[in-house]
Formats: sequence, structure tokens, C-alpha cells
Amino acid sequence: MTAKFIVIEGLEGAGKSTAIALCQEILKAHQVNFVNTREPGGTPLAESLRNLVKATHQEIMSAEAELLIMYAARAQLLTNVIRPALANGQWVLGDRHNLSSLAYQGGGRELDSSTLNALSNIVLKGLKPDLTIYLDIDPAVGLARAAGRGALDRIEQEQLSFFERTRAQYLAIAASDPSIKVVQAGQEISAVHQDIRAVLTAFLVEQGK
Repeated sequence: MTAKFIVIEGLEGAGKSTAIALCQEILKAHQVNFVNTREPGGTPLAESLRNLVKATHQEIMSAEAELLIMYAARAQLLTNVIRPALANGQWVLGDRHNLSSLAYQGGGRELDSSTLNALSNIVLKGLKPDLTIYLDIDPAVGLARAAGRGALDRIEQEQLSFFERTRAQYLAIAASDPSIKVVQAGQEISAVHQDIRAVLTAFLVEQGK
């Protein structure tokens, strides 16, 4: 059976961490051999780039610099973790992937889609997640949750309008891509987990798992 690539996406405070823990539990119950990744990050070099892009600096980081750092980290992760795992028959469960760049840098930063598409083509070389679960939440609610966890990083400190544009881009892309399943993350946690379980279980059944 061909290994599959599953990604969890969402704004800050959407509950990605608990969603990933639930997905890990479900995959294990179905006896799926998988590895976990996160973006940006997932390799020593990519983690260094993660720290670079999330930290607050004395100078303002340009949108273009942020975009290039994100794709540099993604290239490392794809080359050293994701592609080898899939080639070896291991499924991959990712905390964010290319959809994040399309939403955050494309929607939030309002960068040109042709630039994003060009970088995506160079780095991804056609690789696309088999299933993406997008946790949709009102940005104001999500940011309030994120602030409750502690100090916010450079991106989390952006204006609400930035996250509203990011969310709109997420939803626009999801509406045109059947491999992206939207889960309402503003519900009670039990309802959110029930919906995630339903989506992932249906996908596993389709794969003969």
C-alpha cells in the first residue's frame, strides 16, 4: 500500500497540538506506521530557520524574506524526512505544510500568487498531501487562546486583519480542493475531536485501513 501524507492546518489557537495527538492515537489504533513532522522545522537546519523566522528582531523582516525562509525549511524537511519516509512506506503526519505558506504569506502578507506558485513548484516538485484537516476558527478567538498559552512569537503578534486575510485564504483554497477537510474548531473540544475522528477514520477506510 502506498504511504500517505496527512497534514493538520489551522490558525493560532485552533488546537493543532491536541488534534495531532488525536490523529496519532487513531493511526496507531489502525496499525499505521508513521512519522511526525512540523513546519517550519523538523530537521536541525530547519529548526534553526524556524527560530529565525519566529523570533523578534531589531529590524523588520520583509515578507519576501519570511517566505524564502519558510520554503528553505520546507525543502530541508522534504529532502531529509518526508520523501524518504514515504519512499520507505511510512506515512507522514505533518503539523503544517505548503498550505500554511499559501494562507499566511499569500493571504496574510498578500504576496503575489505567481511567486508562491513558482516556489511551490521548485520545492514540492508535485508532492501534495493526500489529506489535509484544516481547523477553522475565528481569528479573534484563536489569538485569545494563543495569548493564554504565554508569550506570542513574531507572527502571532500580527494585527487581527492579518489573520482574517489568512483565514479567508485558507477557506478559499479548501473550497476548491476536495482533499482539504474543514473542521469547525470553535466547537466544544469533544465535538471537534469527534469530527476529526470521523474525517480521519473515513480516510483510513478508503485506504483499506
